[in-house]
Amino acid sequence: MLQLKKPLAFIDLETTGVNLGTDRIVEIAIVKILTDGTKSVKRKLINPGMPIPKASSDIHGITDEMVKDAPSFKQVAQEIKQMLDGCDFAGYNSNRFDIPLLMEEFLRSQVDFDMKNRKLLDVQNIFHKMEPRTLGAAYKFYCGKALDGAHSAEVDASATHEILESQIERYPELGNSIDSILKVIGEDQIVDFARRFIMENGIEVFNFGKFKGRPVADILKSEPQYYDWMMKGDFPQHTKQKLTEIYTRTILKKS
Repeated sequence: MLQLKKPLAFIDLETTGVNLGTDRIVEIAIVKILTDGTKSVKRKLINPGMPIPKASSDIHGITDEMVKDAPSFKQVAQEIKQMLDGCDFAGYNSNRFDIPLLMEEFLRSQVDFDMKNRKLLDVQNIFHKMEPRTLGAAYKFYCGKALDGAHSAEVDASATHEILESQIERYPELGNSIDSILKVIGEDQIVDFARRFIMENGIEVFNFGKFKGRPVADILKSEPQYYDWMMKGDFPQHTKQKLTEIYTRTILKKS
């Protein structure tokens, strides 16, 4: 059984789409596992404040009619923050999508949500490391049953928890703690969740565009107008926040 030093929150989102900068949450489910193994579940429909594209509704089954009387994310942000207080995070493809989009919603709601000292365990990374597949196939492979109700946030989050428990039984080399698992599969060095910047040799570098592979601080020194261009552009709020941190640090060094 998974041994936890702090609560672990499995998070799954259903959304209007997959663009971190413009799309919104329409459903959030949190399966919270306490250090004694006790489980609690929170699920909420969210009014995204924008139409839900049919292509997205066809995947998760959530329509404009279903969320018209639901609260906005801003209205429930403090409640969600409170449930996630003191938790490490887990999910399926969560490091690249669910956690980044959740952070965007907190930032848009002007709710300060501290990500420091939290472990991020993406169960998909274990699966891809050991047995590359999809969530449904992972559930069938590790748990021996079909995933009924896939793309319901609560079903997906609960299935991800079951998969992780099966993974630590199947692969003893993973150990049974968050630290031991991350030691085996590797821990993402995240600068911004949209991965416009990445770490190389301890330095933030651009991961897109004409400056890809070059240190962010160097470009901000030589071409400060690039900072203005990015801040005015359609980049996620978290990317802009991290860019500003690097920019401020760079300016302070210059002075």
